[in-house]
Amino acid sequence: MTADFEHGGPIDEIRTVAYVGAGMMGCVNSLVAAVSGYQVVLYDASLDMLASVVERQAGIGAYMVGIGYCTPDALTAGLERVTTASELAAALVGADLVSESIYEDREAKRSVFERVEELASSDTIITTNTSALMVSDLEDAVARGDRFAALHSHLGAPLYDIVGGPRTSPETIDILRRFVESLGGTPMVLKKEHPGYVFNSMNGQVMLMAMQLVLDQRATVEDVDRAWMTDRSAPIGPFGMMDLFGLDLMRDSWSTPTNDAHREAIRKRVEPFLAEMVDGGRLGQKSGSGFYTYPQPAYQQADFADAEPPSKTASNALMAAIVIAAMRIEAKDVADRADIDAAWCAATGQTTGPFGILENVGLESFIAVLDELRAERLIAAETADAVRSHLQSAT
Repeated sequence: MTADFEHGGPIDEIRTVAYVGAGMMGCVNSLVAAVSGYQVVLYDASLDMLASVVERQAGIGAYMVGIGYCTPDALTAGLERVTTASELAAALVGADLVSESIYEDREAKRSVFERVEELASSDTIITTNTSALMVSDLEDAVARGDRFAALHSHLGAPLYDIVGGPRTSPETIDILRRFVESLGGTPMVLKKEHPGYVFNSMNGQVMLMAMQLVLDQRATVEDVDRAWMTDRSAPIGPFGMMDLFGLDLMRDSWSTPTNDAHREAIRKRVEPFLAEMVDGGRLGQKSGSGFYTYPQPAYQQADFADAEPPSKTASNALMAAIVIAAMRIEAKDVADRADIDAAWCAATGQTTGPFGILENVGLESFIAVLDELRAERLIAAETADAVRSHLQSAT
């Protein structure tokens, strides 16, 4: 989330939104909608979760006011628009839009969608906030596929991914796009589904490269974060982000095998490395230690970025990782260059996206970096060849 959001009020097609799952995502997203003028019902089967909603949303609201997302008066009005329900049928009364954000389990989510469709109005749009699953894994759980889509939010950022399934109507996508805009958000409408959507897909490659640099002893954790923070003018680097997300969640995200031989070789090294840290109780910020020690990690110290010159190897490798990831998304026709850059900037608050970075570096210089990283085996030969071919065809 960033300051200077503009709230235009609810759109005509949506007045009431039901959020299924009162975890962090549900609490944040429901409050954002309520502050933007929507009536909100937050459902959870756990009475304990519902009992803590008021306290948790008070803390979230204070943060929203602090960054300028809304005024104190708007927050007060928004909190009054939030109600809770422990029965799904009650939560869905009058709902124009349903947003599901329960735990990442395919069958559990499909069961929720079947129940929602049974209980909700035939006009209700049903969405999933899944990060790990694909629309195609879920959409056939509902009969009315024309009104089903992924509406994926990013905690702390105004980016929302919108992905339709094979039956999703253009009208549904348009309604969701305008709904996101009414929240002051940036809608990223994907042309087709893609693992990790757009930003998460790119950011995942940055983190994977960061891990490779450390495991190969090409750079230290501090070298990597210092290079990223200096080059991207960012307040946090890849390892700081991993600590923020939770190393247990990062380990789980790298537990699934891939079809990419180069990535799979790295993944097989990353997973046990993180598993050892997690088994030792080092989960990141929430446990007080991870790659850094909290509550005062080294990267937050005033002299961290200037303590040493940024590592050239780390700088080049991380820059290449984000650009290559963006090119893959473009090559698969998931999104256009402008949208890919917009998604990156909306999620990070940075002013330059991957293709903007490529333009600033220059084609010849980027190819030279590519050749260096290939020689150092930081990127696979086939990846370097594919990127070179894509650059030539795009040019």
